[in-house]
Amino acid sequence: MFSLARPLLFALDPEVAHNLTMAALKTGLVPAAPADDPILATQFAGLSLPNPIGLAAGFDKDAEVPDAMLKLGFGFVECGSVCPRPQPGNPRPRLFRLVEDDAVINRFGFNSKGVEFAHARLSARRGKPGVVGINLGANKDSEDRADDYAVGLRALAPLASYVTVNISSPNTPGLRALQDGAALADLIARVMAARGRLEVPVFVKVAPDQGEDDWAIITRACIDGGIDGLIVSNTTLARPTLASAHAGETGGLSGAPLKPLALAALQRFRAETGGQLPLIAVGGIACGQDAYDRIRAGASAVQLYSALVYHGPGLVTRIKSELAALLRRDGFASVAEAVSSGV
Repeated sequence: MFSLARPLLFALDPEVAHNLTMAALKTGLVPAAPADDPILATQFAGLSLPNPIGLAAGFDKDAEVPDAMLKLGFGFVECGSVCPRPQPGNPRPRLFRLVEDDAVINRFGFNSKGVEFAHARLSARRGKPGVVGINLGANKDSEDRADDYAVGLRALAPLASYVTVNISSPNTPGLRALQDGAALADLIARVMAARGRLEVPVFVKVAPDQGEDDWAIITRACIDGGIDGLIVSNTTLARPTLASAHAGETGGLSGAPLKPLALAALQRFRAETGGQLPLIAVGGIACGQDAYDRIRAGASAVQLYSALVYHGPGLVTRIKSELAALLRRDGFASVAEAVSSGV
């Protein structure tokens, strides 16, 4: 079906095509994926997943279709980024397909319907099965961005399986400064205080573009602050050699060209954490081998988004089948056994 729809979707502006996809998903009329192979079931950070393939934040920004995406076979779904107050994000155009590169550039700038909207959506699915996380952002004009994350967590954590603090989007000016040592330590302290006694895992999403001293600083702040895991990584500002005419667009680059950078970042954070923090890998994952390589490099689970643009929703089932075969080929009885086996 996707092979037939792709030419039509690709004839449209990318954001228009995405909105049409969301409208179709909201009907709930999506095919159910086959049952997961038991070898793919895994646990980390208090989460129990039927498989380790997750939907990355950015696809479902306002928690409108998490159950449809779970039905398509994802083991977990991360919604967001959600900001405390509604904001439109950056002017259009702000999403670009780099078809020749199997890549995407976006500069959305945290377009969000706000915490109240996401709260209503998550409340409506209360009691339904499935691991659904919420990714938190900060308003562009906020005078206290750390407080924005605390506000979002207090409102949404009781309704989420986990919460991600996204301080690595390149499209909100100054946001990545929150990855700096003292700022990050303060942010984590305030977020964890906002969590209080809630037993919900809190993750931090980091960028692949780090200075040489940043890896250890970020790792130490997260471990000392009690963070439950790292999501590695967000989009990149780097521009490797690209063939598309859109290569010069500003924003975060994702898709196939991000793969080596994201893998290198995962390897570095695995070395710095020494296995003390669970890691979720994102960036350029488009097949079972990609997922397997990240798991063996230290990831407990993986997430994808951009690959769906080029390969459609059937990709999820294909990745899971390939990953299960790779695990069995190498004698692993579970995903957890394979984590960090290549380190």
